[in-house]
Amino acid sequence: MTALTLAEHRFRQYLALTKPRVVSLIVFCAIIGMFLATPGLPPADVVMAATVGIWLVAGAAAAVNCLVEQKIDAVMQRTSWRPLPQGELTTAAALAFTTVVGGAGLWLLYRFVNPLTMWLTLATFVGYAIVYTVLLKPATPQNIVIGGASGAMPPVLGWAAITNDVGPEPLLLFLIIFAWTPPHFWALALYRTRDYMKAGLPMLPVTHGSQYTRLMIVLYTLVLIGVSLLPFAIRMSGFIYLVAAVVLGGVFLAYAVQLYVRYSDALARATFRYSIVYLAALFSALLVDHYWP
Repeated sequence: MTALTLAEHRFRQYLALTKPRVVSLIVFCAIIGMFLATPGLPPADVVMAATVGIWLVAGAAAAVNCLVEQKIDAVMQRTSWRPLPQGELTTAAALAFTTVVGGAGLWLLYRFVNPLTMWLTLATFVGYAIVYTVLLKPATPQNIVIGGASGAMPPVLGWAAITNDVGPEPLLLFLIIFAWTPPHFWALALYRTRDYMKAGLPMLPVTHGSQYTRLMIVLYTLVLIGVSLLPFAIRMSGFIYLVAAVVLGGVFLAYAVQLYVRYSDALARATFRYSIVYLAALFSALLVDHYWP
């Protein structure tokens, strides 16, 4: 293996620690929050600094999750390929990487954005890396409901980056992601139940069974649809967003009902994948509506 190939391989290992696909959705929602926070276009330099800073801190939080759960990851098919369970990275190297990346992200936010965004991002980091990963996940089947608060913060961070304030509008965006997280994650947990059982994690399908979990997915999806209409209700958005929210929510509910009536792993996978499309499309509709003439 040449030096260049080795460096590329090492880069991919460290990148895998940051869970780039998950973090990309987080950063996308934060960017939407930045653009929704102002009637015109937000300052490009602030958007760039906030995006990079939030990305780095979110990646560091994901790396802490990998560090804490490396023994769990080793016994789960979904995560056994990660660099720590494979022994491709040492715990010390991963910890040093996390410290540097997270510290750099917080410094960027403090220096080039504003202290409020930095402190909110730090609180989000603690919420995910410590409260959810260390305390909640191994202790209660409601881990993803309570811990979902940290995952719902990105649009609030984006909004604060532009306005140096947190008003009711970003809190509605927070509520949307907060309500979205349980049906999104439980769809994944349904077809990965054996993995979670092997790892000894009390995910809802493990502790309460498949049928109860599927019922909760339907109920939380109904809550999500109701919450997703609030931006229109307070005139934060217009009819373009309203139509998108109703259509996207209707499709999500159709998936949830089908999942409850005739479960299959394939349908659970499809529901999980659609939930990602749903959130990205819903926030995109907010952005389009915001700038529509």
